[in-house]
Amino acid sequence: MLSSNRTTSFDQRRNETLRISRRSALILSLSLLSLAAMGCAKKPRTTKVTVAGEATTRVEPDTALLTIAVVTQSSQAVTAQQENARKSDAVANAIRSKAGSAVEIKTSDYTLQPQYDYRDNRLPKIIGYNARNSVIVTMTDLKNVGAVIDAASNSGANSIDGISFILKQTSPARGQALADATQQAMNKANSIAQALGGRVLRVVEENEASTVSGEPVYAYDSTVMNGELRKTAPTPIASGQLNIKSNVQMIVEIES
Repeated sequence: MLSSNRTTSFDQRRNETLRISRRSALILSLSLLSLAAMGCAKKPRTTKVTVAGEATTRVEPDTALLTIAVVTQSSQAVTAQQENARKSDAVANAIRSKAGSAVEIKTSDYTLQPQYDYRDNRLPKIIGYNARNSVIVTMTDLKNVGAVIDAASNSGANSIDGISFILKQTSPARGQALADATQQAMNKANSIAQALGGRVLRVVEENEASTVSGEPVYAYDSTVMNGELRKTAPTPIASGQLNIKSNVQMIVEIES
């Protein structure tokens, strides 16, 4: 009887061990199948593409730059210099009076040079001196540019070397053109991603550049002619419009 009980107990333990082994083997098999399925699943693919955008807009300029000069001549250097200083001071005061306190006057060039006589194949001989004082006038009242030129000429300026119209770096128009170019580039990136069945993950790199151009404004010549300063009706000046062109190039990462 005792031997029969021991045999039964042994069989029970063996059967239990077999059941546990089968269960463990099943779990291991399922785990291996799951890992294999995960390994065979398609992994997302990332691609980098380069896209570009361009935007152009026309705006009114907000600043005028005038290059105005006073030129004096004399047989004596000190006389040419002193006369130039007197006239240059009068011109600066006339500009400030006409343009207002917001105007900026900055010296761009000053020269005092001898004038030579090269006639008759002789050694050059100094016959006089030429003094020139050039200033750059920056103003924002564009409707008053012609009046400022007239005031400067009537006060002693005898050379208007150039006029240009610009746009300040802080102008909202610059930002709007850049935003439009950026949006165009992003639209292209999204279209490419959609065609690939994916989406734009991030912008990897971005480069931008902007240029401002306008119609040329030619120099206004008020140089002394025939011993008298040329006097005309009030000088008409038209600022026209400026073209702002922004270019954006981006490298984006697309997941598909």
